[in-house]
Amino acid sequence: MTNVAIRNPQPVQMLDFSRQYVSIRQELLDAIESVCASQRFILGPHVASFEQAAASVCAAPHAVGCASGTDAIWLALAAANVGPGDAVITTPFSFFASISAILRCGAQPLMADIDPATFNLSATATEEVLRSQVGAKVKAILPVHLYGQCADWDAFTVLKQKYNLLLVEDAAQAFGAAWNGIPAGALGDAAAFSFYPTKNLSAMGDAGLVTTVSAAIDDHARVLRAHGMRRRYYHDEVGWNSRLDSLQAAILEVKLRYLPQWNQQRRDLAARYDQLFHDSGLVGSNIAEGIVLPFTDPRATHIFHQYVIRAPRRDELRQYLTDREIASEIYYPLPLHQQTSLASLGYKRGDFPISEAAAHEVLALPMYPELREDEQQTVVDTIAAFYA
Repeated sequence: MTNVAIRNPQPVQMLDFSRQYVSIRQELLDAIESVCASQRFILGPHVASFEQAAASVCAAPHAVGCASGTDAIWLALAAANVGPGDAVITTPFSFFASISAILRCGAQPLMADIDPATFNLSATATEEVLRSQVGAKVKAILPVHLYGQCADWDAFTVLKQKYNLLLVEDAAQAFGAAWNGIPAGALGDAAAFSFYPTKNLSAMGDAGLVTTVSAAIDDHARVLRAHGMRRRYYHDEVGWNSRLDSLQAAILEVKLRYLPQWNQQRRDLAARYDQLFHDSGLVGSNIAEGIVLPFTDPRATHIFHQYVIRAPRRDELRQYLTDREIASEIYYPLPLHQQTSLASLGYKRGDFPISEAAAHEVLALPMYPELREDEQQTVVDTIAAFYA
């Protein structure tokens, strides 16, 4: 590895919301004003307009706005009639909502290990669960398109057909991603998106979306998000209050017009990170040899919600960066099967070794469309200085 001397690096943030806001400020303010003038603050025409625009981008016939990405996962599963007595297979290497939404449906979460290159749920490991004693209870698979790259949908489609299962996409990090040219959101029976402020398509608060190819799932999701009502005050079933605010919908529709450009900027930044790391001499084919760069499956259109490396001595490196005001983050430091609140699921340390290794090695670096090239250079130079 190259010895690099770096003096007084400038601080680099993980994400700077102000840069995006300045570029589209007036459009956002105009959209907010239109909602205020309409006095329709929950659902209404702004939500319907955004749902239609989002469905078009995702190449899905139906889209249902809701209150958060977490609610979107629950809605997608519940609207597909996943419930008590059913099991759902998902990954232990994801945000907590992937599991909590399954529990909220009354279903049993089952986990399978991840692919070591993409960090996504492994179809091979999933089939091992399907062949096991508990496999007969499985009604759905919930792959997560982690970091902005779709899971291996070819392999999961084979499992869907072989075992007669539902496929539901946890696409919370993947709005604008695609697999073999088909957008996330149109790959499975249903999909769930998050518009949390850090996402590629970001609200100014919480917001989510369900897309589906099924008219029945679409109809059911609309009932569930509004307390189980088709007619006001007549409740056909127990639903939830998970309606999308008109303000968030109007903001999201403005940003949606810019998303292809922003996602391409992320891909360009990822390619520049790759080149900078290769030039630094820090890259290895495995973690024993050096930093392992993100892998992009050639069938995937990666949108780099996060740029995640595997790093030797990860925790020491992160502290070194923090001391020099270089932001980083760990997604995720403790796999779901080791979370205290999920101990009742019966899993233990060692059950998913690939996920556990990833949790000790992954490090997300600053990544957003407005990130400057000199800031990327600072990040890589500082990492090189640590290993020197």
